[in-house]
Amino acid sequence: MWYTKPMYVGIDIGGTKTLAATLTNEGVIKESVKFPTPADYDDFIKELAHTVANFATKEFKAGSVAAPGTLDRHRGVVKSFGNLDWKNVPLLRDVEKITGCPMVMENDAKLAALSEAMLLKHKYSKVLYITISTGIGYGLVVDGTIDSNVGDSGGKGILVEWHGKLTPWESFASGSALVRRFGKRASDLNDPKAWGIFAKDLSLGFLELIAILQPEIIVVGGGAGHYLEKFYDELLINLKKYETPMLPIPKIIKAQRPDEAVVYGCYDLAKLYYKEKHA
Repeated sequence: MWYTKPMYVGIDIGGTKTLAATLTNEGVIKESVKFPTPADYDDFIKELAHTVANFATKEFKAGSVAAPGTLDRHRGVVKSFGNLDWKNVPLLRDVEKITGCPMVMENDAKLAALSEAMLLKHKYSKVLYITISTGIGYGLVVDGTIDSNVGDSGGKGILVEWHGKLTPWESFASGSALVRRFGKRASDLNDPKAWGIFAKDLSLGFLELIAILQPEIIVVGGGAGHYLEKFYDELLINLKKYETPMLPIPKIIKAQRPDEAVVYGCYDLAKLYYKEKHA
């Protein structure tokens, strides 16, 4: 009886905070609640249940939950989380019990990628989204569809040569690495030399992804990505050094909805899922 239920629900699980929101059929957020993500999974489920129970909306068409980790989509299980000590948790089953509606589970960076790609769908068919936050995540969207084979492991799974040895990209080019190396968050860092170093290190992973995925455009999001203008010029200089006719460097832009890209992606995926079930 989904057709009688007018709203969608999106849940964005982060390492430090979780955002739950209800959205209209047109994708307008009507209610949203943030709460600190508990360290214990069972405590998280209780807190999420409490949050959803207090929404004015009690019935949903469908929804989506975003998990920052490696997923077993067939079983609805998150095998591991990037910044939480949860392993092999039955997330999809648990959130369906809480929301009372069919849910879809997806990697958080891929949902942000879908959200931003939908805003660009009339100009670009192959969109790469890279989030530079506590860690590094990425997702590829082709013709409005998430490529589920790309990006679950994020920047941890990309090895590049750094200081003479193969090193996970995320370990030295993420937002947390920026703070560790330069002593300031992206919002407070205004040293051009530091940003030049960071941009060069970022370019290593960008080049890997560009060469393999060949996107038409790259959208940059996340906490550090929100300050793209601070390192854009240096990033582009480092990328252009390696440009060839066989390796064109695509346009790079900042995310249009950086703070809520994931929850809008939850809406986009839930709506697509609902349509497929009722085609």
